[in-house]
Amino acid sequence: MAADQQQDGIKIGGSVRVNYGMALYNQASKDKGGELSFDTATITVNGKKGNWGVASEYRFTKSTNFIKYGYAYYDYNPDWQIQFGINKVPFGNRDFISNSWWFGIPYYLGFEDNYDVGIKAVREHNGWHTDLGFYKNPEYGPTENKRYGADLYTGTIAVSGVEYHNEETNQLNLRQTYTFEHEGGSTTIGASAQYGQIFNNKTNNNGDRYAAAVHLDSKYNGWNLQLQAMQYEFDAADAVDPNKIAVSVVGWQYEVASKGQIYNANFSKTIKTDFGSVKFYNDFGVLTPDVDDNDYANSFQNVTGCAISAGPTYTMIDFIVGKNMTFSTANNDHVGLPEVGNDWDKRINVNFGYYF
Repeated sequence: MAADQQQDGIKIGGSVRVNYGMALYNQASKDKGGELSFDTATITVNGKKGNWGVASEYRFTKSTNFIKYGYAYYDYNPDWQIQFGINKVPFGNRDFISNSWWFGIPYYLGFEDNYDVGIKAVREHNGWHTDLGFYKNPEYGPTENKRYGADLYTGTIAVSGVEYHNEETNQLNLRQTYTFEHEGGSTTIGASAQYGQIFNNKTNNNGDRYAAAVHLDSKYNGWNLQLQAMQYEFDAADAVDPNKIAVSVVGWQYEVASKGQIYNANFSKTIKTDFGSVKFYNDFGVLTPDVDDNDYANSFQNVTGCAISAGPTYTMIDFIVGKNMTFSTANNDHVGLPEVGNDWDKRINVNFGYYF
């Protein structure tokens, strides 16, 4: 584990990022030639003394600030580490199921790069990697939308006018992967499972939720293939509409199909250069709703781009194509709900970061 290799002491780091975006489906955005703005400033603190350590990251955006993660850890022995606090929920591909700044569809439902409050045990031995976690609740309350990762939301959705009273609690996670070396690289295969409760803070009744996934991450001479298939369901108690549920992330809230499958297929090629490296990639994802309403439609997202690493800088240039997908389409601020129109919308995004 990375923490095992850190020497004693405290290290403070961070980043500053700016973002350029142009929505090709928005005439005003096109007429202005897009928008350039401050994106995020981060402060990271990592420290270790003996077998004990801490890791944290706090983020400042143009409209708010929030914690991404913050936890203490203990290296029980060379194989086992225990983490307590706001740590990364072990579900899906061990790193990301995306290459771009835009993330993959699982992120928008809380199944990629998500962080909650709990305890996690991590074991790594002879290629086997095991994560076992219990999470009491998300890092912020259910009425808060200013958070890094998507969680269930309590409040009214502007688009639909529907009021929700759901919050996550008592979540169990198990992920098992195995990595084997081969000529030119390595391949990691694995499976993940997640189960938790949904508490209705108006009626005080509990529903439940689950997700399961199988995933593959294979590297060969600079090429990388990521595949993932997952099934999920949110079965909320006293739901106004059992076909959908609300989540919030990065200052916004929207509705998603309460049950469905998500499939991801990503590939990339990294080329070493004199100044660092360039990674070219294509990330494709689709969500297929599995609810009782036949009007609910698939959501698609495809991101083609490149990531340029040069010294302390990292730049991601993305061309995003979306259909019936929040954040990447003009008229469909949801995931997996009935589609408004029948358009494949497009946008361009460039994110530049300086890391220290």
